Amino acid sequence: MARLNAMLKTTAVRLSLLYLLLFVVSATVLLFYVSAQSEKALRGQTERAIERDVRTINNTYRRSGVNGLVRQIERRSRQPGSSLYIIASPNGEIFAGNVSEIQPGIFDQDGDIDEPFKYKRFGDFDAEYTALAHVMQLPNGFKLLVGRDLAEPDRFNSLIERALMTALAIMGIGALAIWFFVGRSALKRIDRMSVASEKIMAGDLSQRLPVMGSGDEFDRMSTSLNTMLGRIEQLNEGLRQVSDNIAHDLKTPLTRLRNRAEATLASKATAKDYRAALEDMISESDQLIRIFSALLMISRVEAGSAAAKLSDLDLSAVALDAAELYEPVAEDVDVKLITDIDENITINGNRELIGQTLSNLIDNAIKYASDENNPRDDASIWVRLKEQDKMIVLSVSDNGPGIPDDKFDEVTKRFVRLDKSRNKPGTGLGLSLVDAVIRMHSGKLELSATNATQKEFPGLTVDLKFPVKT
Repeated sequence: MARLNAMLKTTAVRLSLLYLLLFVVSATVLLFYVSAQSEKALRGQTERAIERDVRTINNTYRRSGVNGLVRQIERRSRQPGSSLYIIASPNGEIFAGNVSEIQPGIFDQDGDIDEPFKYKRFGDFDAEYTALAHVMQLPNGFKLLVGRDLAEPDRFNSLIERALMTALAIMGIGALAIWFFVGRSALKRIDRMSVASEKIMAGDLSQRLPVMGSGDEFDRMSTSLNTMLGRIEQLNEGLRQVSDNIAHDLKTPLTRLRNRAEATLASKATAKDYRAALEDMISESDQLIRIFSALLMISRVEAGSAAAKLSDLDLSAVALDAAELYEPVAEDVDVKLITDIDENITINGNRELIGQTLSNLIDNAIKYASDENNPRDDASIWVRLKEQDKMIVLSVSDNGPGIPDDKFDEVTKRFVRLDKSRNKPGTGLGLSLVDAVIRMHSGKLELSATNATQKEFPGLTVDLKFPVKT
């Protein structure tokens, strides 16, 4: 424990711990970053695969209609793979596809479903799977779901996470081992340096700090200190030699001075003899001064004093497809669906929005033409497409109870439902959606009575007027 405490007090070990902490934080951030990026890439790949399937199915739907769409879905459903295909009724009941059960509320959405949802496969009722999908509203009210299972991307992402976690664990263990051995090695070298320093402080200037030959910071520091110690030893040796020289060189002149003075005093010398003795002593003193001056000069020298698209749309084909889809629905409630659609009429528009708008209008027309409380043999709806007065007019008419003239503007507002419509299913947003779509296409929505002379069943005609494509 004492050795561990000593180790933790060393700068090298503290720096190693700091670097280890920095490494762990960086590696953790890298782990989450790589994991997030891989998940994002896999999610993008899945979404692009769904988009390709949706385009292919849309092409089939445009070419072959609903029957061709159902055939393709059935054929794709039997193929092995991770794709999901479902055709569901308006109330969410699965009509066709390769899924036995799906998370509630999925068919309430329209477009891309960005959050994974759960579903079950045929023959595997105990297990739940997750998927991403795209939901499309078909003109007949049915819904088409095209999706991809996330099991394979999830497994791949889990594999990446496990690999990164394993790599992080291995690197962490390796870092700890390296830190331990480096710390021990640094502590041993510091101990050897401390032992050498103690000997030097005891007076043995011949001692040197250990140099291992690795060229690291310890070796560089030891080399610098050893050079300094060598210089100190040299200066100390010079000082010793100077002391020896002073002792040796001054002893003789001082001894001679003393002996000369003593001899002069002991003899019966004359004044002339005293004078000669003083002159000799002055000469010896000058010699001593010269010696000291020379020593001072030597000391000085040795001290070194020197950084929603719109496109060309075949409106005739859209109207025909919508009428074809709703014809069986109209027959089921004894309503005749009559079409009068000119061919090859194109506009600059969005197929999905126009299709949804036309579906809403036909569905409403069927609903109000087939009055259960007052059934009639002549219940009919008409779908017409003409070019009139430099405008393209798409109209849906019925011979139901209609709407009072003073309510035409009101029914296009959100959540507005007339009293006699409250027993019908709906939200009061159908005509609001129609109005918004037609305005987006720079068109105009007009409501009128189909047959104003009929008081009980004047009907309603909804005209969608589009500008002629230039």
